[in-house]
Amino acid sequence: MSSPSQVQPQLKPIYQCGSHIHRTLRSVREQLHQLCDQHANRLIVIETMDGDVFEGYIRHCHNGVLYLTLSNEGCARAFFPGPPPPNPYANFVLPLVLFNLLTISLL
Repeated sequence: MSSPSQVQPQLKPIYQCGSHIHRTLRSVREQLHQLCDQHANRLIVIETMDGDVFEGYIRHCHNGVLYLTLSNEGCARAFFPGPPPPNPYANFVLPLVLFNLLTISLL
């Protein structure tokens, strides 16, 4: 058991963000939050740095995460006899990390 009088070893970080990078990232996050707030509930297309593309509506943006309700636009483009099949992605909310976004475009 350790007692309060024992000295804990100092933690040595393996990575520490530089102050200039920290300021830049904070500024970008604030700018993206403002943009997302201004365009809430608008239909957009997002491309991530990894090349993934998502279409949907901005629902919320908080703590560096954008919540996107996926669009079901065009899900009924094929012809099916009878009622359309259920869309498993309808009303699905996808959380996306703001720093992974490359572009956000209004449709």
